[in-house]
Amino acid sequence: MDYLTTAANVAAILTAISAAAAWVYYIVGQQSKRRKLESYLRSEKSKGADKGQRTVLHLMVRVGLTEDEILQASFRSRHIKRLIATDPKTNRAEAILLAYDEGG
Repeated sequence: MDYLTTAANVAAILTAISAAAAWVYYIVGQQSKRRKLESYLRSEKSKGADKGQRTVLHLMVRVGLTEDEILQASFRSRHIKRLIATDPKTNRAEAILLAYDEGG
């Protein structure tokens, strides 16, 4: 019976440690994706060819993140500004544009 108690205690400790490690891995991954997106948008804006606004589809191809990851990273960032491109004929939203904003 003593072995079962010890095994249960060890299992509880290992579960807590693995949960904490998984949480840290998740947070680090989220920050990495945000920094990757910010870095790309900052470099595009610094080129000066245009305002540095890019569509989500463009970012998916260039940065290598999914649409969901890009949108989540943009909402977590203080430096990424979300804009809407409208169709001139219908005046309806056509695309989401993301741009780097120094002011944050």
